[in-house]
Amino acid sequence: MTTPALKNNFLPPGLVSNLQEVLANRKPAAAAAGEAADSAPSKPDKSDDDTSGNEPAGEDDNGSKPIILVTNSDGIESPGISFLVDALVRESLYNVHVIVPQSDKSTSGHSVSLKETVEVASVEVNGAVAYEISGTPVDCVSLALSGALFSWSKPLLVISGINKGSSCGHHMFYSSVVAGAREALINGVPSISISLNWKTDGSAENDFKDAVTVCLPIISAAIRDIQTGVFPKGFSLDVQIPTSPLANKGIKATKRSLWRSTLCWQAISSTRNQSASRFTGSQPGLGMQFAMLSRDASAAGAARRLTTQKKNIEVVESVGVAGKSDFKRTVKYFRAEMLNKEHAEEDENLDFRALENGFVSVTPFSASVDLDSAIETAALDWISSVVLHQD
Repeated sequence: MTTPALKNNFLPPGLVSNLQEVLANRKPAAAAAGEAADSAPSKPDKSDDDTSGNEPAGEDDNGSKPIILVTNSDGIESPGISFLVDALVRESLYNVHVIVPQSDKSTSGHSVSLKETVEVASVEVNGAVAYEISGTPVDCVSLALSGALFSWSKPLLVISGINKGSSCGHHMFYSSVVAGAREALINGVPSISISLNWKTDGSAENDFKDAVTVCLPIISAAIRDIQTGVFPKGFSLDVQIPTSPLANKGIKATKRSLWRSTLCWQAISSTRNQSASRFTGSQPGLGMQFAMLSRDASAAGAARRLTTQKKNIEVVESVGVAGKSDFKRTVKYFRAEMLNKEHAEEDENLDFRALENGFVSVTPFSASVDLDSAIETAALDWISSVVLHQD
């Protein structure tokens, strides 16, 4: 049966009475709030004042300083990034942001942590906003430019380094410090990768401080020309600092060589297998460990369900799952090392030759293997102008 309230399209009298009483009690408070709002100074509409979509690239929220993003391949404790960030902060010209891997990822190349949870933790760096993540240098740059972590998504310049060891020739494909700069280039942001030609038997930590002194003029020149719009586009700079930075013979515009090392694999004893754990990096945080356990448990269950549905296929059991397998698994351990090779390339303008001869090698590179000839010419001309300015 239809009620009179619905039939005549009005509320029951008791409910109406209650609502009227509530509204009457609210009127004095609403009037007082209205008077206070009228007496307060008017504020501009946020939508009229919001410039987030039109904010100049590379500037912080108040537009006072350009944003410089710094990353590396071997973590926040690396002396290379410590001296570099300290120098940039002391200049008081830039808004410095830092994002680095939690552990050494020097030879991870252009790898990305797809479909994996990446842990991000803030770290204290004087004068800079800094984070370390459980990913690769490419993850660092990609996350920073995504807008998900910082309030901006496009810094003025990305600097990757200073790396411990050169990345000349084919080493650029292994080098994650070069990959960090390349990832910025792919996203349309100017970038520089910097490496020190570190020698185990002859280099000292203070050489990184000297390397900063050498490369700062290149960084400053790049920032100046990016701001004025005259910095050529379509390439990144790979800067190689000689072993004795302050004894360098000058800056030289160079080309990428075919120089490379040979990967040598050696079997190691099972009693030394703990040393192999170095390649897995530092232990993840507690939250990451729970996530990994959950993932492994789900994968183990899915594997068992899938394989038991198929005939003539053995049941797959993951490590740690109850039950024994008839298959006896053998475990071996290997370690890879890079051995230098002699190279016949004699061109003095190649990166490794210039570095060996004591020059600061500055090589333009693109996101692809080959650098477009027009872009290469523009890049080499710009480097030459920096050299002339230094002289």
